[in-house]
Amino acid sequence: MEKGNVLMVCLGNICRSPIAHGVFEYYSKDLSIKVDSAGTANYHSGNAPDPRSIKTAANHGLDISNQKARQFVYSDFKNFDHIFVMDHQNFENVLKLAKTETDRNKVQLLLGNEEVEDPYYGGEHGFEIIYFKIEKACKKILESWS
Repeated sequence: MEKGNVLMVCLGNICRSPIAHGVFEYYSKDLSIKVDSAGTANYHSGNAPDPRSIKTAANHGLDISNQKARQFVYSDFKNFDHIFVMDHQNFENVLKLAKTETDRNKVQLLLGNEEVEDPYYGGEHGFEIIYFKIEKACKKILESWS
């Protein structure tokens, strides 16, 4: 996989993708790439990440409190080289917007064939679990760019 701009995508862009955005941005800070996040739904557009996401990221030295949720749009295919999605449903939602094979080839699940489960309806422990899954996946991607 070649180095490039990265977009992290989940459903509402307040739990998983903001954490993935913060983690990837932190570990790629010396690469001069753009990192962002979005949701396939516009439930929370303009809102900060879920307080549990902010707290979990802060527990690991990352400040994601200034991020604002936004909805995935077609122009994201033009602006990003890699679109990493958290689960199968949102993967399908993103692919529905793809118009070309080039667009489709940019989209993949962050964890390969596995999903980053949505911690929204659970407690804080679920946010810690997904943090470590996301961190491991981000490091693996960055190692593949070396």
